[in-house]
Amino acid sequence: MKAKPRTVDAYLAALPADQRAALEDLRAVIRSAAPKAEECIAYGIPGYRLNGYLVGFGAGKKHCSFYPGAVVQDFKVDLKNYDLSKGTIRFQPDKPLPTALVKKLVRLRVERNLGSKK
Repeated sequence: MKAKPRTVDAYLAALPADQRAALEDLRAVIRSAAPKAEECIAYGIPGYRLNGYLVGFGAGKKHCSFYPGAVVQDFKVDLKNYDLSKGTIRFQPDKPLPTALVKKLVRLRVERNLGSKK
């Protein structure tokens, strides 16, 4: 059995090049939208904490996933071209999520985690 990665860099290093590139880009967008969030490995995948769990991301066999939680429901129209579940957005590495949309999702999570009602 493979050892679970202990850092985000180790998690990304183990991925195929296309998934690694897509998730490194997603990581950069998350960091820019939530610069005070703490990076971690949670539930076996890269994640961020800020007053609780914020968002996470990971790689499946044939896709990448972004886990912003329940805010997915607030953006269903913007996400209509993606495979969704309650708190998950799945996308292909060669068709990444739009930067502006990721920033909106992350910022809304930050607001909710901090108890802000904007």
